[in-house]
Amino acid sequence: MTDNLIITIGRECGSGGLVIGKRLAEKLGIKAYDKELLLLAAEASGMSREILEHHDEKPTNSFLYSLVTDNYSTGYNGTGFFDMPITQRAFLAQFDTIKKLADSESCVIIGRCADYALADYPHVVRIFITGNESDKISYTSEYYQIPDLNKARDYMIKTDKKRTSYYNYYTNQKWGQASTYDLCLNSSVLGFDGTVDAILAYLDVYRKQKGLA
Repeated sequence: MTDNLIITIGRECGSGGLVIGKRLAEKLGIKAYDKELLLLAAEASGMSREILEHHDEKPTNSFLYSLVTDNYSTGYNGTGFFDMPITQRAFLAQFDTIKKLADSESCVIIGRCADYALADYPHVVRIFITGNESDKISYTSEYYQIPDLNKARDYMIKTDKKRTSYYNYYTNQKWGQASTYDLCLNSSVLGFDGTVDAILAYLDVYRKQKGLA
């Protein structure tokens, strides 16, 4: 089993989890993986990136979409994969990519049930980023270029519902519940850079406790 240190980040929409994850990775001198996972999973599985993007962190019940996309070639490992629903194939493609990354390097992985995928790995720090509603709405409006704050709030709520449904369905754990994670932080209190600093402080203690360099 690898001694690589993996930091997984779950995040509420508008909390800045992606920005925090990338800044954290930069400070640590390692890579951060978000959408990059989709390209790697597509290359490894033979699935198209478009299909993986469609199912990214959102389970779908669309029978018509599954019927159409099931006509695409996947060729994943050659056994059994063709018989699975498209949503499950997309999840497993990312699941295996996450494991391969953890085997090969220390890194930051944002979302995509990475904490669950790496449950058996010895050095995984599971972090969840939340924020105050007004701050999250403001950031969602700015980041996704949604000037109407009411629409930004609706987008934020829908995004978190999708993430909740996806995570709870595939992991049998509760997305955003403190007991699921090692460290939960409110980016509204500390700011993005302050949240990064808090994680770095936690990692210093973690390394000492685990005897890591």
